[in-house]
Formats: sequence, C-alpha cells, structure tokens
Amino acid sequence: MLYVYTGTDREKTRAALEAELKKHKGARVMRLSDAHAPADISAALQGGGLFAERRAVVLDGVLENEEMRPPVMQSLPAMREARDPYFILEEKPDAATKRTLGKYAEKIQTFDSPKGQEGKAIFALKGALVRGDKKALWIGLRRELIEGKRPEAVHGFLFWAAKDALLRAPTARARILVARLAELPHEARRQGEELDYALERFVLSEV
Repeated sequence: MLYVYTGTDREKTRAALEAELKKHKGARVMRLSDAHAPADISAALQGGGLFAERRAVVLDGVLENEEMRPPVMQSLPAMREARDPYFILEEKPDAATKRTLGKYAEKIQTFDSPKGQEGKAIFALKGALVRGDKKALWIGLRRELIEGKRPEAVHGFLFWAAKDALLRAPTARARILVARLAELPHEARRQGEELDYALERFVLSEV
C-alpha cells in the first residue's frame, strides 16, 4: 500500500499522515529522510519479508535527493503491492512526479497553505538558522516541540532550510550546518539519545 502526501501546509500534511499511521496498529514505524544514507533507503524498499515484523515506512522528502529518487521511483509498483504500508511526503513535487505518484498511490492528498501564509511560525526557524540567531532558534524549536510537532519533522525542516541556504550562498558555515544536520539523527541513534534532545543540543551549540 502506498499513501502520498503533498502540499505546503506542513502541519495539515503531517497530521493527515499521522492519522493514517494510527490505523496500522502493531506496525513498527520507520522514518527516513534525505538525511539518511542511500543504503538505508534501499534497505527500507526491500520490504520486511514474509515472516518479518510489520512495518510502516515513511519516506520524507527523499525525492529531492538525486541518489535516492531513482530507486524510490522504480519501487513504486512494489510499494503499491506491498503488505507493509509506505508513505511518501513531498512538499512540492513537479507535475510529472505527482502524476506518477498518483498512478500507484492508494490515496494521494494535498494540503496547500493559503498564499502568503505558508507556515509563518516554522519558517521563522529558517531565518533564525540562517542568521545564526541562537535565541530565536531555541525559542522557535521549543515552540514547535511544545505544539506537538514530531522531532523528525522539525529536523527535516531544519535540514531542508540548511540545504536551501547552501544553494543560495555556498558559504563554509552553510556547508557545516548541512553536514551537522545530516549526521544528527545517526549520532543520536548511536548515543541512544532522543532526537528532540539532540536538536536542543544542536541549537545550544554554535550554529
């Protein structure tokens, strides 16, 4: 089964995904983004096997990654027929990609913010990150977490913001931010640390 969620309203998009995830009780949720290694994506696409535990695989923004996009797109027919549910989140897929996703999806939902109101609160995080405003970044991070945003979603947004900043101005600082945010989930897993604490540690360090 394949479910696809698109649109610029990140809050509604992720709320719809979480509601669908709750229907798959007993499944172990695997969340992967383009911060993961291509090998992690390939392993997730291979399926759990007949006697393996049930899984629900969330692929968040992976189609923007040139290495990850081809295997994911090639695996769409297998995702549609899989016993385990797959969820693809892409904020702004191009028209051709959206048509292809819709061809294989059990359900595709789009939630766009009204023009000019595309997540002003969370987008303030991007400005704080780019400016290196530690206080504003800390306040914004705490606000998002207190409001119930998943740490994976907040990390994904910050990672996107850092990559966008790097594309616009390839400075040494922007490269460091991308590298640190890419490594953050893996480092947290190695240390047995929850991702929300890892994000707080990242913000409180020199950014």
